[in-house]
Amino acid sequence: MWYIEKKTEVIIMTVISTKNAPAAIGPYSQGMVVGNLVFCSGQIPVDPATGSIPEGIAAQAERSCRNVAAVLDAAGSDLGKVVKTTCFLADMADFAAFNEVYAKFFTGKPARSCCAVKTLPKNVLCEIEAIAEL
Repeated sequence: MWYIEKKTEVIIMTVISTKNAPAAIGPYSQGMVVGNLVFCSGQIPVDPATGSIPEGIAAQAERSCRNVAAVLDAAGSDLGKVVKTTCFLADMADFAAFNEVYAKFFTGKPARSCCAVKTLPKNVLCEIEAIAEL
């Protein structure tokens, strides 16, 4: 837990960690709670139990969504409380297939940005980060 003093207010930041989502592969946390918001780090499609990565954009999108859900659950939130996502694709040709899976999980239609990037960690096809209410 971190404490930041700002004049007369104290901001409490709580690190989120769960074994139900892949461990961070760098110097960051799976998520942070600040006030009534959860900031979920980008989740790639690694199965937390086996470390395996499924093949194909549909399977990878589903695994990434499940990993985001696990981090939110550990924080006391859920996918229905997501207000914003940022999605990264290795190839925009996967946009429609990614959306088909994404829509099944993010039924509240949160605000979203989606872009293609040159390379994602572990050469996966997608990554999803989210901001949600508690």
